[in-house]
Amino acid sequence: MESSEVLPLGVVVERRRIDHPWKDYAWRPVAVIPGAPPLEPDADWTVLREGEDWVHYHCGTLPLELFRRETEGYKVNLTQDPPQVFVLLRSEDDPDSRHEFLPFLVTASPYEAQDYLDSGEEIVEGVPMPPDLVAFVQTFVDTHHVDEVFHKRKRQKARSGDDAFSRRPPMARTAAGRGRRD
Repeated sequence: MESSEVLPLGVVVERRRIDHPWKDYAWRPVAVIPGAPPLEPDADWTVLREGEDWVHYHCGTLPLELFRRETEGYKVNLTQDPPQVFVLLRSEDDPDSRHEFLPFLVTASPYEAQDYLDSGEEIVEGVPMPPDLVAFVQTFVDTHHVDEVFHKRKRQKARSGDDAFSRRPPMARTAAGRGRRD
């Protein structure tokens, strides 16, 4: 039994002109294309659509990897309306690069996406999961998901008198050599 599945997803990003003093454009993922062909590493992005102040590019194809041990996250995602694929874009530090951001990862796990959101260094956006991709992920979850039984921990009884926090406060003790407090 395979413990993982891989499906190539084309990443579609939008570049939108914005009115901002330090930036001319805002970038964000807007869609994925299941089974998209890979782009050559040095190839320019493919323009898919454009409007007056925006352009949609096919900026790359990344593998969507599904792992048997992460089915809980996929199952949670499939209950959302609509289920999402999370796309991560990383800023490109190379000054010779033609692009400000590059696609880095696609995932169906909201837990994995949250881990990247916590760093604050990447653009992480959820895009609607296409129906055929929903079916692919659902089949994987149905095949591999095993509910884990919840085991409640038993509390340990408190130990009395043998730890540092069980001492009496200093005001309650009599000090030797200083007399008694009455």
